[in-house]
Amino acid sequence: MNTKFYQHKKQFVLESGKKLSDLQIAYHTYGSLNKKKDNVIWVCHALTANSDVFDWWPGLFGENCLFNPDEHFIICANILGSPYGTSNPLSINKKTGQPYYLSFPDISVRDMVNAHKILAEHLKITDIGLLIGGSLGGQQAVEWSIAEPERIKRLVLIATNAQHSPWGIAFNESQRLAITADRTFYALSPEGGSKGLKVARSIALLSYRAYETYGGSQLEVNLDKINGFKASSYQNYQGEKLVKRFNAYSYYLLTKVMDSHNVGRKRNNIEDALKQVRAKTLVIGIGNDVLFPVAEQRFLAEYIPHARLVELNSFYGHDGFLIETETLTKEIGNFLKSSDAEKTVFSLHKIA
Repeated sequence: MNTKFYQHKKQFVLESGKKLSDLQIAYHTYGSLNKKKDNVIWVCHALTANSDVFDWWPGLFGENCLFNPDEHFIICANILGSPYGTSNPLSINKKTGQPYYLSFPDISVRDMVNAHKILAEHLKITDIGLLIGGSLGGQQAVEWSIAEPERIKRLVLIATNAQHSPWGIAFNESQRLAITADRTFYALSPEGGSKGLKVARSIALLSYRAYETYGGSQLEVNLDKINGFKASSYQNYQGEKLVKRFNAYSYYLLTKVMDSHNVGRKRNNIEDALKQVRAKTLVIGIGNDVLFPVAEQRFLAEYIPHARLVELNSFYGHDGFLIETETLTKEIGNFLKSSDAEKTVFSLHKIA
């Protein structure tokens, strides 16, 4: 499936008041919109993913999966600031003829959502049957469901929160410190900050996984070893892997986006903001998630009307939201069946 692009002709006004010219949005669609226009599944992706959800969320999305193109019209847009086709720090600033790099304006989760709204209008999507996202994707999904409560019919929030925590911000700041400690970050080249990005990813991975994950997959069997540990190699490998497919400028920017997440900003308070959600909502938490502790999902479920909470156990910690697709299929499938049943009962009562 090829990436599609939408070029916005108007200036895109950011939450900060700054303006971004030549907004480009990369996106993927799968399947077709049905006659009732009620089969839209919109996916909001996480920090370093892209718009090809069939690539990074297999088992939940794809042929013969819960979300498949035979039944659903699936849309996933690459987020603002990401290097996978949407406007980002390596995009060309037409005023200078050079990439933006550090001059790319600060953005927020609300800016990402506003870009999604623009794409939805372009695609003539009036109603979203199901909006789903995990981690940063979940932050976008909850923000969108508050901004346009009537458009979003059903909502699935996985391993996410209503406001990014001091703990999460501290993890992100530690990663940014690693990036800025690499002097090449200020050299303003596409490869700038690569060594720092490698360290940042290594730090991040500790928040994505769990003690049990490393104990099970990186445990040494050679009791005499005093160097060259599996866990050390794993951290290096994962850092190098990200450097090959991402860039330090986008990563630096997007971690700041996560820090800015607060649905209560300019809405009186967080609780009142969550009460504006009208979608039937499933909130899924992971018991050993270090980065987004399950208490944050309990909070979402407590204040979002019509919300149901499911807590999962995963060997993989926070990353379980990408890996535990069999369990997610079961829980989300049950949620869809129950919400469909509620709609049927409502229709019968209405007819009666």
